[in-house]
Amino acid sequence: MQSTRTFTDKVFLVLKGLGMGAANKVPGISGGVVAFVAGFYEEFIYSLQKVNAKAFKLLINGRFKSFYQYINGRFLSLLFLGMIISYFSISKMLDYLIKHYELYVWSVFFGMIVGSIYYISKDFEDWNYKTYTALALGVLLGISISFLDPATENDNLWFVFFCGIISVSGMTLPGFSGSFILILLGNYVLLLVDSVNALFDTFAELIQGDFSFIENDARIRTLKILVVFTLGSVVGLVTFSHVLSYILKHYKSITLATIIGFIVGSLGVVWPWKKTIFKLEADGTHSLDSLGREITANYERYFPELITETYLAIGFIIFGIAIVLALEFYGRITRK
Repeated sequence: MQSTRTFTDKVFLVLKGLGMGAANKVPGISGGVVAFVAGFYEEFIYSLQKVNAKAFKLLINGRFKSFYQYINGRFLSLLFLGMIISYFSISKMLDYLIKHYELYVWSVFFGMIVGSIYYISKDFEDWNYKTYTALALGVLLGISISFLDPATENDNLWFVFFCGIISVSGMTLPGFSGSFILILLGNYVLLLVDSVNALFDTFAELIQGDFSFIENDARIRTLKILVVFTLGSVVGLVTFSHVLSYILKHYKSITLATIIGFIVGSLGVVWPWKKTIFKLEADGTHSLDSLGREITANYERYFPELITETYLAIGFIIFGIAIVLALEFYGRITRK
């Protein structure tokens, strides 16, 4: 791991956190891909692995500086700062763009994943029957997940805790979209939209000296859900990092081949040309969530017609590929 970082390195690390945070919120995109392509994936995993019994012992004994250094605190704090900023800024912008320019946003994401596949696979040379099998299994699992039907919303706190553990997988497993898994579990809107907005509104009210939210049972319930979801995410993040650090150490080639397969399989999730299929009631009307919004059942994918809109989308795909290549170039020159 890097022992010293320049001011520029720190700024870029926050920006990478912004990218991971935004990617983690978008269905089909994995924050782990950002870490992988930007060249800090292994440092991220091994830093999280340091959150263990020894780290907690240092913390309990009041050795805060030793704890901070032991877990590579400067790296993690800058990265998570970027993620937090992203959840309250860039992610809101992405919500707007997806609502008004859905095709072009998905086209950029599709291009970024294509670029990620190129980046991860270009230097991988350890191909044998084991890695080809891992690649095939990764592709099949990725494709299978992309065609599952979403469940209905469930705010049971134990289930929310489980969602936290699962959703954070996108940060540690490149190609495995935690936000898309939340859609399949039925809790994407509840956990990544409603609860985040509730926290944002609460902070805004506190700044204005307004404490009326204390009497708002719905707000308190949503904030409680967010706390449980966050706890589950922390548990999942630390647990996955320990498992992955062991796997990367002992089965690196097979792990990389599986990751490549995951990412290839996830192309089906972010295919730009698709129509949203909404859940229907018995009378044929669209099912609505607790806030009166239509509930997504799945997507119907199709091949585009050769029209101006399609050419623009292809241009955005190329732009997405260019973003990843630029990140790869930056990562290469900073590692020299």
